[in-house]
Amino acid sequence: MARAPRGFSLLEVMIAIAITAVIGAMVAGAYQQIDHAASGAREQGERYAGARLAMTRMARELSMAFVSEHYDRARFRDRPTLFKGEGDQVLFTTMAHVRLVQDAKESDQAVVEYLVERDPVGGEDALFRREKARIDDEPDRGGRKDLVASHVKSLSLRYWDQKRKEWVRNWSTRTPEKLNELPTRVRVELEVKLADGRIEKFTTQARVAITTPLEF
Repeated sequence: MARAPRGFSLLEVMIAIAITAVIGAMVAGAYQQIDHAASGAREQGERYAGARLAMTRMARELSMAFVSEHYDRARFRDRPTLFKGEGDQVLFTTMAHVRLVQDAKESDQAVVEYLVERDPVGGEDALFRREKARIDDEPDRGGRKDLVASHVKSLSLRYWDQKRKEWVRNWSTRTPEKLNELPTRVRVELEVKLADGRIEKFTTQARVAITTPLEF
């Protein structure tokens, strides 16, 4: 007499389901770890690249800084062009402006300021860049401010004094000591907190091409 085929017992079915659930949980956990690692790597790269880009742009604009004796003395009491560095910010006129709108009534000259302030979105300090496309008698006001590097721990600026042969912390072309000269070099050190918690220091130097006032 032929024996009827035997099916799975309830216990066997429950064990199979439990094994499948465990395997599924392990696979899902592995995918989550991979996704978390990929997100961390992307954020790490973005912070690193952002800091490098900010340093490159800052060095380029500092290298093209200038002051000029050619201005309307009837309109301006003080020379509108300047270079002023103090603490973790620097304000200067530069020839590095790029027109973003065709036929805009702008030249290659602008007022640029770099400073560290609290990021209202992230809640941490960040490096901001303010640019004013037209030079006037209020260089410390107006223009457009943009965030150029986030998660900033510190910004250190030093200026090379060619006469004293040393780096100095402050520089202003509106003081009697530095009235007619710019620093020959500017050293920039930017510390940024990376996604993994490490503090990375970025360092560069800008060689200022024009260190005496223009006469035209």
